[in-house]
Order: sequence, then structure tokens, then C-alpha cells
Amino acid sequence: MANPPPRPKGPQPILDDLVGTPASSNSLGENTPLDRPTTAPRHNGLPAAIGRSSTYLYPEVSEAVIRSRSASPSARPKLLRAKSDFGPRREDSGRNDDNDSKGSNDAEWGIRHGFDTQLASEDYNHLLTENFFLYFTDKKHETSGSPKDSKTSFVLQEWRMKDRLKTVSAVLALCLNIGVDPPDVIKTSPCAKLECWTDPQGVQQTNTNSGNQPMNQIGKALQQQYEQLSMRTRYKAALDPTVDELKKYAASLRKNARSERVLFHYNGHGVPKPTTSGEIWVFNKNYTQYIPMSLQDLQCLISGPSIFVWDVSEAGSIVDNFVKYAEKHKVDDSDVGKRDPNGDPVDCSDCIHLAACREKETLPTNPDLPADIFTSCLTTPIKMAVRFFLLQNPLPSNVTLADALDIPGTTSERRTPLGELNWIFTAITDTIAWDVLPKPLFKRLFRQDLMVAALYRNFLLAQRVMRKYHCNPQCYPEIPPTHDHPLWQSWDLAVETMLSQLPALKDKSKLPYEYQHSQFFSEQLTAFEVYLTQDAAEQKIPEQLPVVLQVLLSQVHRLRALILLSKFLDLGPWAVNLALSIGIFPYVLKLLQSQAMELKPVMVFIWARILAVDPTCQQDLLKDNGYQYFVHILNPAGSGIQGVVNVSEHRAMCAFIVAMFCRNFHQAQNVCLSEDLIKSCLECSKDAECPLLRQWACLCLSMLWANFPDAKWMALKCSAHQELCTLAVDCVAEVRAAMLHALNNFLGIPDLTSQVAQIEESIASMVLVMASDGNSMVRKELIVFFSTFVTRYQNRFLVTAYEHLVAEHDSNAKTPAEGQSRLAMAYTMSDSERPDDTCSSNTVFAAVWKEVLVMSVDPYPEIAENAAAVVDHIYSHLLESPLGKHVLPFIELNRSAASSSRSSYVEVNMPATDSSRPATPPTPRTENLFASGLRRTASVAASLMTLSFASPASNQTNSPNTVRDSAPRAGRTNGHRNQVREEMRRPPGEQDHFHVPSAYPILRRPMPHGYTPPAGKQSHIAVPLRSNFFQWSIEYFREPQMAPAEADEPGSTDYNERLWRRNRNDRIISKTQPLKEMAGSSPWDKSKGFWNNGTQPVKLCWHQFEDHMMVTDDKDGVSVWDWKRQVRLNQFSNGNPAKSRITDLSLINEDDLALLMTGSSDGVIKLYRNYESRDDIELVSSFRALTDLEPSNKNSGLVFDWQQSRGQILVAGDVRSIRVWNAGTEICTTDIGARSGSPITSLTSDQVEGNLFVASFGDGAIRIYDQRQKPQNALVKVWKEHQVWVTNVHLQRGGQRDLISASRNGEVKLWDMRLSKSVKTFKTTSGPRDVLRVLAVHEHAPVFAVGTESRQVKMFNTSGKLLSHFEPYSARFMGGNGGVTAVAFHPHRMVVAGAAVGASQVSLFACGKKGEKEI
Repeated sequence: MANPPPRPKGPQPILDDLVGTPASSNSLGENTPLDRPTTAPRHNGLPAAIGRSSTYLYPEVSEAVIRSRSASPSARPKLLRAKSDFGPRREDSGRNDDNDSKGSNDAEWGIRHGFDTQLASEDYNHLLTENFFLYFTDKKHETSGSPKDSKTSFVLQEWRMKDRLKTVSAVLALCLNIGVDPPDVIKTSPCAKLECWTDPQGVQQTNTNSGNQPMNQIGKALQQQYEQLSMRTRYKAALDPTVDELKKYAASLRKNARSERVLFHYNGHGVPKPTTSGEIWVFNKNYTQYIPMSLQDLQCLISGPSIFVWDVSEAGSIVDNFVKYAEKHKVDDSDVGKRDPNGDPVDCSDCIHLAACREKETLPTNPDLPADIFTSCLTTPIKMAVRFFLLQNPLPSNVTLADALDIPGTTSERRTPLGELNWIFTAITDTIAWDVLPKPLFKRLFRQDLMVAALYRNFLLAQRVMRKYHCNPQCYPEIPPTHDHPLWQSWDLAVETMLSQLPALKDKSKLPYEYQHSQFFSEQLTAFEVYLTQDAAEQKIPEQLPVVLQVLLSQVHRLRALILLSKFLDLGPWAVNLALSIGIFPYVLKLLQSQAMELKPVMVFIWARILAVDPTCQQDLLKDNGYQYFVHILNPAGSGIQGVVNVSEHRAMCAFIVAMFCRNFHQAQNVCLSEDLIKSCLECSKDAECPLLRQWACLCLSMLWANFPDAKWMALKCSAHQELCTLAVDCVAEVRAAMLHALNNFLGIPDLTSQVAQIEESIASMVLVMASDGNSMVRKELIVFFSTFVTRYQNRFLVTAYEHLVAEHDSNAKTPAEGQSRLAMAYTMSDSERPDDTCSSNTVFAAVWKEVLVMSVDPYPEIAENAAAVVDHIYSHLLESPLGKHVLPFIELNRSAASSSRSSYVEVNMPATDSSRPATPPTPRTENLFASGLRRTASVAASLMTLSFASPASNQTNSPNTVRDSAPRAGRTNGHRNQVREEMRRPPGEQDHFHVPSAYPILRRPMPHGYTPPAGKQSHIAVPLRSNFFQWSIEYFREPQMAPAEADEPGSTDYNERLWRRNRNDRIISKTQPLKEMAGSSPWDKSKGFWNNGTQPVKLCWHQFEDHMMVTDDKDGVSVWDWKRQVRLNQFSNGNPAKSRITDLSLINEDDLALLMTGSSDGVIKLYRNYESRDDIELVSSFRALTDLEPSNKNSGLVFDWQQSRGQILVAGDVRSIRVWNAGTEICTTDIGARSGSPITSLTSDQVEGNLFVASFGDGAIRIYDQRQKPQNALVKVWKEHQVWVTNVHLQRGGQRDLISASRNGEVKLWDMRLSKSVKTFKTTSGPRDVLRVLAVHEHAPVFAVGTESRQVKMFNTSGKLLSHFEPYSARFMGGNGGVTAVAFHPHRMVVAGAAVGASQVSLFACGKKGEKEI
């Protein structure tokens, strides 16, 4: 026969159903990585995925993968991960040092089970190596479904201008006295003479009293200039006023404005400079004298709020004195207020001043400048800025100063040269102010009043222009200098671009010139885009944000600006706060009136981010029917949004917006109420592609009908409750929780008719199945729903609770059969044996009450606490009801019965203490009756049945590890042989006498993130319970969604840490895999040390790559050790109920940050994060994986097998089925019948495909199941060669892929799934009393170990050769009959650990020849 081809070095996963199948075809079944759902924050149907290295695939596949990677056009490679499940195998060669293995069939068979052909599909192999999923790492697991504290997560800044003002009246006082120079002013010749761009001397005089004509023109021009700033302000020009006239104007100014702002403009170019006390000059009636006017009089007449413009030399003295007098007024008014509370104080606190220069400074007289240069800067900034540019431009230009006064266009038309310059000027000055001013001052000066904002923007120009002429404009409140801001250079460029085209625009002799618009806004948007890619992560404030605000006014740049704005808002609440404070809200509110299709997706995104941070925008959406914008898009049948790839996500955002709009806002609920909206949400809840849409469709309905009976009646017509109930088995936990939230708010129609009651009862019956949901967040929502249902039908539940107490009392009164506890008897009582003449029998109320009682001892502490509050609520009302006098005797009797047959709630939730503690709970105090005995006596019978059969006989009150003879003892005539035979049919360790320490340590029980257990007396919890799921769901829209995750960003800390771990993992694999050949032929007798665990080791578990070993004891303690340094890193309690123990444990996500998974004999699985840290350890998830563990004298508790490649947990034990839990969906996807009445002792599966798994049984059978088959046909093979209890069965991840089983009589068998009988059989024990207790198989090396009753750990290779044996440390020094309790191989290294009964030490031994370097 021809020699078989050489065995490849790489791993050989099962892919026999994918040979020759393209990667795009989904032939993996329902649970392929491509279809595995995940949690809401990703909403892409996949759990968190990281790449996985293909370093150890066989060469031809690895090269193909490398070629495909190099040809990929991706911008950056995916982060690869170490492929920890597999590793290179030793090559077959003609040389074999093991003489006993020469006749083996390894060369004939190659890789076991036909797995050598499983990676024939390169496409699927590439998919397998490039993707590796992480589980239980989503937001719902990191936060435990609890929302962040909004006070600490982000602070909503007040961005609305509640004190918004309008400048309604203005007095323009012009004291020019044309033709007469003031006595203290010496004018140069020539000098500046333009007032409001009018030359007083150039006006033609037509009559003898012509001096008033230029004055009137100047006054009219000034008013027109101010009207360009504010058209709605009423202006009054006071031309060369007298004292009485000015006082009259000032008094009428405040009288007409009332509490609004007024403007007082003073031009004193024709009067002397202000006095040292700040007095300003006006005229007498005959204009023969200058009359001073006191600032104090002006303050009393005008007061505040007001704005003063002082265009006069030495104007700074006016401002300084005004502020000083205002402070004096404040003090005087305070004293007057104490004497006369009804007095009229003068409030000058809100007075703004703009002064042309400081004290001792004189206005410039340059003839090229206007005489009122300060007024020109404030009222005609574009003319003044262009003139200033021409005067400062050193290059020759064919544009004159006169041309600068005649720029084509208007300021209101942004497409004209003048309008574009005005637009750019507004954006630049706004940006400079935003960048320089403190944000509260910016908000006051630039967002409170349109007139003030315009004047202050122009004041920035005055600062820049007048400094060149030795004047320093002054203002109050003071602002930092802005004359040298870099953006002024952009302004100069814009002016120069316009002026270069001005001659062509004015040349009428040629064809019309097409004006070339400035690139300012597009360049600023590009700068903002650069900011988003570089500085946004550091939360630096972008200086371009006001420019983006201005760009929204332009249809040309609007879409790009909105897209960039959406990216900015996506950065988080801090970015939303900045955008709102700059004034973005009125613009995006106005855009809701636009019907432009291209704007709808980005508008939906922006509004979702705004409402997630500030939900107070409901009233704004109600105005002008802005909410209809989103209701229309939400309708799947409409054409609200088109041409978008991710339409479902945008509809989800619309559902979120409508939900936030309706939340606690009855007006919104009224306007949104329609059958179309309800049907739209129901249709969206069926969207199979987008879990986010399904989730928010449910929450939108929840907010629509919350406390709104009309909406609930309309929903009944649409059968909304029935359609929502179909989501009870949705593949995403957030959707299931959202559905419960909606149904919880649906309850409570005020008119409780029989029809309504029937509907609500049907809803409760349909959600009962969710009590077994694996996600704690879903169960939290379920107990909230139950609390509402219980409160609504409180009288029915009082009767149900009473009848439950009576039934429990009757069951306790019966005598249990031999070996059966009262609790087991109560649980196993058939329906025919239960009383059926009670009011609550066979009703939904009894079923709900049972589930509430079960949830009161839920493994997740927050759920148990909430459910206990509901139970306490009913019991307290039951005692106050007419049934109270009948209830109390049952309570006392049941409590006394419970103390001898089961554990109380206190025992369940308290960590294990010394074994000498009483088994019964302490007698509760009267005032705390419901917190202890009363609360639990009626809740454990239906939910904690496992507590009675965790040990065979529960009628004893001693330690659960005490020897119990639950089966009839063999008579003396049968002799020792029958006793040994009977022992082989029992699980190992059933009769162990564990060494109990003098004081069992009180261990801390890890809690979920954000949960603090009640200290001392339990705090009161109001019933019905309140859900916080909606607040938690809102956080999705506060978190960045566009940017890649931190771990996917090259250079980030998370990325570098993952990259380091990947390289570390690859390095460990490459160093350990060559040692496999030596491991199968060398002794394992090198002691690597030992440590004292302090408690009895029962289970051992190694981490593949970290130096961590997990050790569980005979109670509920878990210790985490650094096995190299032999240092305990952490020790904690698993929180097991009394009389239960940890029966299995494993690590998941070992390629990255691993989680610890434990399984207990009460059917509960728990997962822990940061398990190695005493301070940071947290409970990630806990759920009851097996709810129907059957009482048995021969029990194995709970056993599971974790499949990392498929994200599944195979769970079995003392049940007649094998449950398949999907880690991505956190629900039981399949319930496969075991087809046996014996307990399942162990599970193992193929870790590549995961389709096939193997179970061993207490009767000696081994069965193979195929998940690709229907559950009823999943059993594909049965082997019954073992005659006694099978201790363990294990399928190697790598190496030969051997399937090895061991039974209590010492038989070890090797199997091939293709054959009907075993390949090899070894006898590993000697003598009738040497019973096998444990089996361990190395994942890659051809080695296995057995632990026996003779306290020996024997090492064999897969050819059956005994390599060596050792005794765990201290077992050799301990007396008694205790054997080995635990043996475990390191998954990669050639190290084995063992522990024995009666000893707390864990011993390590390694394999290696003399002179070999130890690893």
C-alpha cells in the first residue's frame, strides 16, 4: 500500500461541509460568525471581531493567505490575533524512538476523524484566520445595562438665551456745530472732514439758514447706516441738541423701551473734549455756549440695559467715570432700599460702552480717513476695511479710494462682491471673537442682542484700524486685543481678491465680467476637516466652528458643512455643547422646513445628536411642525429618504428623535398620535438587518403610549401588543429589553374591562418565556414588567401568594421519601398531585408569581434585589389584608420547615463562612420581618431545587462534603468487591473527606459594574419598579459612531496592547509546539514547585498565554495564581448558594483580555472581568443555564464546553438534554435531547467548526451529536464500551486531534468518530481499589494523565506507554483514603498541575530530558 502523504504541520479544523464551497455561501448553518448577532452599540449583527494569525496554518494555505493580504487594497491591515486553538504538529518520520508505538495505526489514520481534509477551502480558511470574535465585551456587559450618571458623564451647558434682548430705540446725538471748531481742538490742514461719508463743506447751501442742510444729511446718513445693522430699531436723530432736548430724548428713550435695550450714540466732534469727571458737552438754546451734561443725570435717565457709543476724543474718560458712577449708584440704591423698599433704584449694571479712544488720546485727523472713523468702522465696516486695505497696501494699484466707496452689490446679497465681503467679514469677526473671548462673555456680547453683536463685530475692525493711527478703542466689558489675530490675513486676501476684479466689474465697454467668488469658505471647511482628523480626539475647541455656522447660509457649501458638522457632533456631548453655544440650533431648526432630499440623512443625524444631549428641544420641534420631518422619514412605505445606503439606521435615528419628542411631553404625544405612526413603528420592528431600528421602534411606541390611554386604545386596534411579543426571542438583547419596556408602558389602561384584562394577561403569558433569558438587562426589564403587572392586579396576586403559602405548607407536611429532600419532593410533585381547586391554579397569575419568586434568587444580584422588593410588597399587603390572620401561622410553619430543608435568602447571598456556622438563618427581628425569613420561605421551592440535591442527602445539617450513604449499602456477604463496583458507578469525589480549614476565609463577592449592594438594612425600593433602560439606550447617540473603535486605531494604546499580546501569543506557540514530540516519549517528573491554596483544590484551569492558573475549592472560592511566581493574585467568592459547588470553569477570549467563566451545580453560569485584580474584578454576566436539574443520587452538577470559534456554550449535567447557549444572542438556541436517563458527566467539542460535540454519561455511554441536524436527529453515534461512570471525555484542539475518554474502572479509550468502536483501550489502574478519578488530555501533545484513588497522577502517551507518575505535594504525607482531585495540563507548555484530597497544595511538574532547556 502506498505511503500516505506527509502530515501537514498546521491545524486541521473541521470543514468537510465547506470543501469546494465559496466563502460567500452560508453553509455553516444558523450560527456562523457572519450571522452571529451582537449588542446594540454595533448593530451590525456581529460581536466584536479581531483578526487571528495564520502563522501556524499548513504552508500552502498560509502562503495563499499572505498573497491575498498583500493584494488587498485596504488602507491598513486588520489587527491580527494569535490563533490559540491550534499549533504546528510534529512531523511523521520513519524514525520512532518509542518501540511500543511502532505498531500503532497513527500513520495509517493520519489526523483523527478525517479532519486532515477540513481546510481544503482557501476562502473559508482565509475567513477563519482573519476573523476572531470576542464575546461579552459589548457596552451592555461593560456597563451592566446601567446608565451613566449624567452629572459626571457630561454637563449640559446652558446655551439658550433666556435673557435675550432687543435694541428697540436709539438716540443719535450729533454735536458737530458745522463751521465752528471747538476751542480745544487744533485741526491740521488738510484734515479729516467726512462725517458719515458726507463732506459738510461740500454741500451746496440754498438759503440763508443753510447750515442745517448738511447737518440733516449727515443725520439721515447715520440713521441709514444704523438701519443696515438693525431695521427694527426706532431711531431719533438729535442734531446739535441742547441740554433740555437731550434730556428729553433720553427720558423718552427709556420710557418707550421699558425693559429692553436702548442705544445712545454720541458724536462730539464739534464740542470740547469731555471733562475729567466725564461730562459731555452740548449747546444752549442760542448755540452761543457749550453746556456740560453730567453722566449721573444720563444714568438716571437711560439706566440699563443700554449700549453707549462715544465717538469723541478722550472717550475713555467717559467710560471710566460712567463705571465709577454706576458702582456708586449701586451702593446708594442698596442703602435706599433698606430705608424704603418701594424705592425706584437705578440699575446700570447692564450697560455696554464702545469708546473711540482711551483717555488722553485724540482722534486721527488724516485727510484720507473720515473724521468719524470710529463710527465708520462700527456702521460701515466694509467701506472702512477696504479703504484701510488700500491705504496700507504697499503695492501699486489701479483702484482708488473713490472706487472703494462704490463696490457693486448690496450687503444682503451674498452672491454679489459687496455681499460676499460682508458675509466673509461676519464669519471672520465671529470666529475671532469665539477664539479669543471667554465663552460666557462671547455669549453675552455676540448672541444676546443682534445690535450689540453687530457693533462688537465691527468694533474688532476698529481695534485693528485705529491702532495704526495711534488710537486704542476702549470697550466695557473689556475684551482681549484682537488686532493681530491670524484670521485678519484671510480677510486681507479676500479683499485683495475682490479688488483685483473691481476694474473689470466696472468696465462697461467689454462683455459682462463673471465674478470669481472667494475660496474663503471652502478653505475654512477644509481646515475644519483637518481638525476633525487630527485635533478632535484631544477635544480642542475648533476655531472654524463659527465659519461653519455662516456656511449654512449658503446653498453651495451647505451640504458639505452639514456633513462636517455631523462628524463634529459625533465626537460626543462636549462637541454638541460647543455647537449649541455657538448658535447652531436656529439654523438646523430652520432647515427642517427644507425639502431637499440630500440634506435629510445628515439632518437626521444632527438632530439625533442634539436631542441625545439636550432633550429640552421638544417645544422647538412642536413649532412649525418640525417633528413631521422625522415622522415622514420613519414611514417605510414613504419616500422620505432615498439614495442612502444605510436607510435603516437613519430610520432608527428618526425613531429615536420621535421617542425623545414624545417623552414626558403630552402635547407631542397628541400631535404624533396616528395609526400611520404606530404601523410604521411596527413595520420597522420587523427589520431583520438593523437591530438598532428594531430597538428604537419599540422605544418609540413606548414613549408614544406611556401614560396616554388614547394611544393605547389605538395600539390595540393595530394589534401592536401581539406583534411586539414576537420579539421575545429576538437575537439582540437590546431589542428584547426594548420590547419589554414598551409592553410595560402599555399596561395600565384606566378602563379595566374584561377585554383589557384578557389582553394584559395574554401579554404576561407571552413574556413568561423571557424569564430564562441569558441577558441580565433583559431580565431586569422583565422584573420591571412583572412589578407593574403585579401592582395592577394586586388583589389577584394576594390570593395567589396565599394559596402558594398553603401549598408549600402542605408539601412540607408530607414525609419525603428516603434520600429525597422536602424541596425536591415539592419540586417534583406532579400537576395532578397539586390542588386544582384553588383560585389561582392554571392562571397566568400563578405562573407570573412563580417566576417572580424564582427571580428573587436570581444569580444576578440587582435582579434578585428588585424581585425581592416585589415579593415583599405583596407579602406586606397580604398581612394587612383580611387573609393576614390566616397567613401568619403558615409563615411560621413554613419558615421552620425551610430551616431544616433548604437555605434561606441570607445564606444564598452571603459568602461562605466557617463550616461551623448554623445552617439555618438567624431569627429575624420583628421590624425587619420581610428582609429575612418571611421573604424567602415562599420563594425557594420553585426556584432553588438544586440546593436540595447538590449533595445526595439534604436532611442532614452538617457540611455538604460529609460522607452520605444515599444508596443502600452492600451487605457484608457481598464483600469488598461489590463495594468497589458500586463506587465505580458514582461520580468521583462523592465520598471525599475534604480537609476543612479551621476558618474558611470570608471572600468578597464580585458585583456588576455600577451596582452597590445595600449595606445593612435594605433600602426601600418603590413598587412598581422603574426602568432605566431608556436612559441607557440614549447613551448610544452620545457616543462616537463614525470614528473607529480605539482598539482599531493604529498607534492607540489599545491597539498597541492587542498587537503586543498577539506577538506574545505567537511567540509562546512557536516555542512550545516543537516540544510535543519530546512530550510523548519523556518522563514528566521535573518538579516546578507548589503552593498552598489555603482551601481544598477541586478544579484547575490554565490560561493559554498569561501566567494565570484558576483554582476552585470545595465551596465557592476561586483563587487566581501566578503559577510562575507562585503568588496569589486574587481570591473571591463565586456566590454559590449553600450546598452547591463550582463544577466547571473555563476562560474565554484568551487571545485578548480573557474572561473567567464558572459553572455551578445550581445550574448557574457566571462570567468575570479582570478576574486577576482584587480591586477591579467585576461580574459581567450570570444566568441560570439549566433550570430543570433533576434530583439524583448520582449527580455531576453542571458541565459545559465553550466554543470560541462559534461563540456557543454547550451546557449539560443532571438533565436529560444538552442546551446550546449563543453568547452573541445570550439565549438558548437549541435544546438537544440527550437520549439517556443518566447524568452527563462531561462535554467536549470540535473547536474549529463546532458542529460536532461529544458527551459522556454516568452509565458509561459516549454519544456524538451534530448541531447541523435537527435537535431530534442530532444524535449521530453511540458508543457503549465503558461499563461504569465515564469520568471525562476530551477532544484535542491540535496535535493528532485524539478523542480520549476514561471511566472509573481505569479504562482509557481512544476513539475515531468515523468508527463504531474504539481505536485503542488502555488499562491505567492496578488493583481493585485503584479507582480512576480524573482524566486530563494535553491539547497538542500526544499525552494524557489520570489521577487515581492511590494518590498518583500517571502520565501516558497515546500509544499507552506509561511515561512517569507523581504524587501531588503533601498527599504523600496525609493519611486516609483520599485520591487525586484535580489534574490539568497547560494548553501549550509541557507542564501539568495536580492536587489531592485532604491537601490544599497544588503541585506542578514539567516534561523534559536532562540538559533540555525548560519552558
